[in-house]
Amino acid sequence: MRGPRGTVERLDQPSAYFNRNKRRRLEKENRDGDNNDDANAHNDQPEEDPLKNATTLYVGNLSFYTTEEQVYELFSKCGEIKRLIMGLDRFQKTPCGFCFVEYYTHQDALDCMKYIGGTKLDERIIRTDLDPGFTEGRQYGRGKSGGQVRDEYREDYDEGRGGLGRALQLARERERENRQYNDDDYGRLK
Repeated sequence: MRGPRGTVERLDQPSAYFNRNKRRRLEKENRDGDNNDDANAHNDQPEEDPLKNATTLYVGNLSFYTTEEQVYELFSKCGEIKRLIMGLDRFQKTPCGFCFVEYYTHQDALDCMKYIGGTKLDERIIRTDLDPGFTEGRQYGRGKSGGQVRDEYREDYDEGRGGLGRALQLARERERENRQYNDDDYGRLK
């Protein structure tokens, strides 16, 4: 019989965020027919956990108005920050609600997840997750409109994330344009 089971999840285990993206990448490689002998030999060996010594954190659910200085001040309480990369809208180059915080040590990153993850910054509960490491290009949102994908499908009004979700903003703009077009037609018919 095993000892008592802890109620808190381990912080140094691979996250759903990382595993989901890894699974997609592997499925894509298999579809593309990248099944040579080297790839198969690589699959026979157990993979090393890329988050085992990760020093980078992904921080999500930030307000679009949160500044780099605010993030730095909060996250530097857990250790010395090596660098901070704010997430940007791919087209407008404005903040879009996430960032990467890189520490010098793995323990500082774990402490940050333990003590700062789930706390409020700019009246928003922030999410922290270990990240395998920042690479150039990841600082941009991956949504169709340039921001984060989750903001495109949001159906509620969220002032801290730019108001309405992108899909609702576009629908309202189209509705406004149609109304303007119909008003113009009505004026000509008089």
